[in-house]
Amino acid sequence: MTLDRRALLGGMTGAAMLAPFLAIERAMAQTAGDHTPAAGSPSLEEQQAMAAQHDTTMQDLFGENLFKNEQIAMLLYPGFTALDLVGPHYFFACLFGAKVHLVTTGPDLAPVASDLGLAISPTVTLEDTPADLDVLFFPGGTTGTMDVMKSERVMAWVKDRASRAKHITSVCTGSMILGKAGLLKGKRATSHWATFPVLEDFGAIPTDERVVKDGNILTGAGVSAGLDFAIALTEQLRGRDYAEALVLQAEYAPEPPIVAGSMTTVSAPVGHMMTQMFAPVAEQFRALAKG
Repeated sequence: MTLDRRALLGGMTGAAMLAPFLAIERAMAQTAGDHTPAAGSPSLEEQQAMAAQHDTTMQDLFGENLFKNEQIAMLLYPGFTALDLVGPHYFFACLFGAKVHLVTTGPDLAPVASDLGLAISPTVTLEDTPADLDVLFFPGGTTGTMDVMKSERVMAWVKDRASRAKHITSVCTGSMILGKAGLLKGKRATSHWATFPVLEDFGAIPTDERVVKDGNILTGAGVSAGLDFAIALTEQLRGRDYAEALVLQAEYAPEPPIVAGSMTTVSAPVGHMMTQMFAPVAEQFRALAKG
């Protein structure tokens, strides 16, 4: 059994949070012929009062940011990196009123497999995606990302939706898609460390930060930076208090057992080996900047 996290944030606190479970317990008891209320169950009136009180508290704290109607499109393509997408999706899906579209580059709504085989079901095709978006988001990858950059159909869609989107965003090598679409010229941006230098080939200003904002362009660094990126964008969309609430809900307080997430903290032998391994990938992305 799972809990709706939006419902949790929306007022299911204390005993009220247990109401769905207690309702099931009551139903099971009635089926068995036992009409005795479950011990400790809050009455319907008590549940409603607690929910109303929490709704008031949330309204006082978040104000007009509590409920909006953002249209958010997240591109799914074969070979995308799942964590690039899943981290931000968690935060986007917790925005009251927002509609998150998982957009497939395929012809139908068949599940799209990530670079490591994790498949995610899309909700809409390119053609059926809303024309006007609040957030346009691109996860990264390697060969799958390059295939997107080579596709005239997909890149035409990227340019069209970006021409009207309020926020144009990416995580990891998703910034390469933005670069290919000509959206990063003269813009500060970041990417995965392996492709960070390639940003310059697309006319961008490589900026060595976890999350980089330049106008309506927001880019996140490699893979796990998607969480930091999503927090920053949540604050832009809904304010500091709302972002704090979701950070706490996600219990995002990283303390990695191994501190090696950048070239400044990784050991020299490992850093050298990884740089060599990813060098051909960087060159392939660089070649696409010339094409």
